[in-house]
Amino acid sequence: MKLCIISDTHNKHKRLANLPDADVIIHAGDFTSVGRSHEIVNFMQWYSKLPYKYKIVIAGNHDWLFETHRLLALEKVPEGVIYLEDSGVELDGVKFWGTPVQLPFMNWAFNKPEHKLVPHWQAIPDDTDVLITHCPPYTILDWSIYDLKHTGSPSLYFEVIQRIKPKVHIFGHIHGSYGKKIIESTTFINASNLDEDYMCVNPPMIFEVNA
Repeated sequence: MKLCIISDTHNKHKRLANLPDADVIIHAGDFTSVGRSHEIVNFMQWYSKLPYKYKIVIAGNHDWLFETHRLLALEKVPEGVIYLEDSGVELDGVKFWGTPVQLPFMNWAFNKPEHKLVPHWQAIPDDTDVLITHCPPYTILDWSIYDLKHTGSPSLYFEVIQRIKPKVHIFGHIHGSYGKKIIESTTFINASNLDEDYMCVNPPMIFEVNA
């Protein structure tokens, strides 16, 4: 199964020209700027029409409506788009899990202190093949050029490295740390398409996963 992976498009999704062929497209959150209703509708209309067999999306810290008025936001997710929020789905034998939570960042959506993140990570099944979080694990593609420090979650690092060991862990959030890193049997992908200046410069990532 081939995955096309994008993240942090912030209303600039239509600038992703010539998306590569794949079976599944995954967006790891922050598809809007401030999570307004019309932003969600605009993104979902575009996303739902993409020529992929499966389309998965999670929310990010900018996608406010999914936290403040969840039911209203879910009404804007069209048929054919799979929205994951501390939930999973199995597609053609591959098990996906997605969650939007992350450490506090300027009082945006889905912000939680580290100790309150732990139950979210512990809820991720052991047999997850494709893990999708908005935030990165600590020290893995999480370096902030503004704060000059690692900004990921230590407890997420522990759960992923020690217990879950997915085939791929997909995230975004820290635009300046776009890239790929392999640790043991897990490939980590920060798929942020926008850089720190909110310019759409980073191409989608591709990853192949077997059931």
